[in-house]
Amino acid sequence: MSWLLKSSIGKKLIMSITGIALILFLLFHASMNVAAVFSEDAYNSICALLGANWYAVAGTAALGALVAIHFIYALVLTLQNRRARGGDAYAVSVRPKNVEWASQNMFVLGVIVVGFMLLHFSQFWYRMMFMELAGHHEVALGGDMVSPQDGAVFIKYYFSQGWVVIAYLIWYAALWFHLSHGFWSAVQTIGWNNQIWMNRWKVIGQAAATVICLAFAFVTVYFYARHLLCPFA
Repeated sequence: MSWLLKSSIGKKLIMSITGIALILFLLFHASMNVAAVFSEDAYNSICALLGANWYAVAGTAALGALVAIHFIYALVLTLQNRRARGGDAYAVSVRPKNVEWASQNMFVLGVIVVGFMLLHFSQFWYRMMFMELAGHHEVALGGDMVSPQDGAVFIKYYFSQGWVVIAYLIWYAALWFHLSHGFWSAVQTIGWNNQIWMNRWKVIGQAAATVICLAFAFVTVYFYARHLLCPFA
């Protein structure tokens, strides 16, 4: 098993597996957020289910580990490949022309994604799950005291601020480029590709990235537009 941790192929395989796991989580997260548009009560029920419960905490710890492993191995591979091949850590045997830019800038895109994740965690996870774990039944938000399980209030508060909305939309754009190439590259690394399926996986990856990012963007823009039209709703 040492080759899995020491060889470039093993490291790329670990990156691919963790990347696909993170894409599945993003699909769940995007679906959860969309629920807030149609029913704030339903969204809050999900937040309560995923609050300070042991399984939610375990899942969050596992998610954090996946992100850390994915990013650390990306950094290691980037440094190794810059020394060996001038920096193309995502070099593949056949590369679709329309994702060439993304493949050459995957690490930079990843840094942007991780950077905005820290902002997201500070606004939502820290004020919700962490505060609940710390025993706080109410947290300060925009001058009011709210329940850490009232996720709809957090969404409405943060997505009523123009700079937050713009920052998140930039995040979604970077995430789309990262996912659209990352999924295809991961599938190729794992070996689930051939001459017929190569282009199919590319389309599937771009479709998945589009669905995820449009879902996130839809929720963000919806609550910002609702705030502009009905600021006291």
